[in-house]
Amino acid sequence: METLKLRLTPRNGCCFTQVNDEERPPVEPLPDLPTLTDDDLRVMIRELEKEEDDISFRRRVLHGRIDILRAELVARLREQVSAGEAQLADVSRLSEILTSRASPQVDGE
Repeated sequence: METLKLRLTPRNGCCFTQVNDEERPPVEPLPDLPTLTDDDLRVMIRELEKEEDDISFRRRVLHGRIDILRAELVARLREQVSAGEAQLADVSRLSEILTSRASPQVDGE
């Protein structure tokens, strides 16, 4: 059996995002667990599971919106190409944008 060994190297001190540490809310420390009752622990678990569900829903919505925007961008490009209006594009740059490896350049850059 072959194994795949990967090494992920975060950029700019962040994994997979370009968010600065100053923009992230601090992680709340756990309370002194031995002092909590079983009911307290169950309540905390339910609260955290609810928060996780909310975050998961938001993430799915964002991914859906990203997919819609990418599809619109591709459709527009196809229309331009079929109408002969497309300017010569940097194919590698377009590929990077569509796969989210790079952010689109703002006019004037």
